[in-house]
Amino acid sequence: MAEKKYSKYIIEYDPTRWPMERRPIVSHMDESVAKGSYFYIMHWVAPGFADNLGDFKYAGHPPHIHKDAELLFHIGGNPEDPMDLGAEVIMYLGPEMEEHHITRTCCIWIPPNFIHSPWLPVRIDRPFLFIEVNQGPSHTEKSYRQILPKEARERIPWEMWPDEGYLR
Repeated sequence: MAEKKYSKYIIEYDPTRWPMERRPIVSHMDESVAKGSYFYIMHWVAPGFADNLGDFKYAGHPPHIHKDAELLFHIGGNPEDPMDLGAEVIMYLGPEMEEHHITRTCCIWIPPNFIHSPWLPVRIDRPFLFIEVNQGPSHTEKSYRQILPKEARERIPWEMWPDEGYLR
């Protein structure tokens, strides 16, 4: 395809920059790709997605905070009933780890420095889209593993969830 004046604004996912190790990513954007952009990532969640997470209650992305606000979109893939997520995702919110069961298309608002997660898909009947928008130029994350029960802390592969963008 011939290069056009505004072709630079059409950015495809580059798996050499962000390998699809944990999730089938279809789009990723941050300031390193487009100066002034916020951090965005979009991936499919399909049957079998959670198979490698393990079989215990806190197996999903462990509790953490971000410097900037975050939006977590869960978008059902059924055009006949777009509000039906076609899945059940458990999301824990706050330092008390309040448990929420997500079964409908929605957006979860995460204020800056608000403890959230684990995020755990427990049933996936059909694929849905997950879009993460961090309202800052790059991804930041600081673990709050100390609020998990000891047995959960010992079972989580922490190298998968490194702290980013916070002074240690």
